[in-house]
Amino acid sequence: MKKIFATSILFTCLSGLALAQKAEVKTVVEAEQSFDKTVAKKGIKDGFLSVVDDEAIVFKPNAVNAKDFYGNIDKQPGILSWQPKLARISANGDLAFTAGPYIYQNNKSDTDKVYGHYVSIWRVNSENKLKLLIDLGVQHPEPEQEEVTDFKDPEASVTPPSKDPFKPKRVILATDEQFNHSLSLSALAAYKEFLDPEAHYYFPGFEPATGKDKIMKFINNEGISIVAKTTSAGRAVSNDLAYTYGVAQIKKGNIVNDYNYVRIWDIDQNHRWNILLEIFSAVEK
Repeated sequence: MKKIFATSILFTCLSGLALAQKAEVKTVVEAEQSFDKTVAKKGIKDGFLSVVDDEAIVFKPNAVNAKDFYGNIDKQPGILSWQPKLARISANGDLAFTAGPYIYQNNKSDTDKVYGHYVSIWRVNSENKLKLLIDLGVQHPEPEQEEVTDFKDPEASVTPPSKDPFKPKRVILATDEQFNHSLSLSALAAYKEFLDPEAHYYFPGFEPATGKDKIMKFINNEGISIVAKTTSAGRAVSNDLAYTYGVAQIKKGNIVNDYNYVRIWDIDQNHRWNILLEIFSAVEK
């Protein structure tokens, strides 16, 4: 109980501090760029260990504690580089994310490169520093054109922090579960109802789809049906940005595969939560 109370006080203090001076998205962009440079200098294992939150998770292939995973593996070979192209931060600065393309190769002279997109979720710790909370990526063919940069500062107006420290998480959990229920009935209808007009969609083997219309077209063309289950969620104290993650079974034609998913949610002027980004990563058998 003391730990819960202390956490509540911490977030309240961080909220009051940050709301007095609104957060800027460049903060998380710079954190991501610094992370990329650290990995280039120290390698994948030590680079990740230098930035992950104590409660951070990675999908290897299922969700596991990132510190435990990277702390117990040998030094990973290869060169990994990436570039943030999409980024948002909550108004009080306690939650943020970036996403963009990555490239992996065995060494500098290796011409056989692996291309994909990543999603990184960041949150502030007790020292008011952004730490990596969730990291997930998907592979796809080499992009045909360069991605447009989309960095936006948070809106000026935000909802005051809830007096109940558990309510924000309950609300976003319930929203994710409602969406998952809708998916089981009709994927097209669910996405039509829940997608942000500027949503981003990352699916293995395909270049990202951007915009509600393009995502709906992709879902329809691929004949995808989805059964998903929520695992956990988190939400900014300023109530303007949230994330959820879980597991899913996706059927394309007669083939069914297991996936992990991560969703980024933002809130509109009508106080409705919409999916700003969704990424699915296949669980390799």
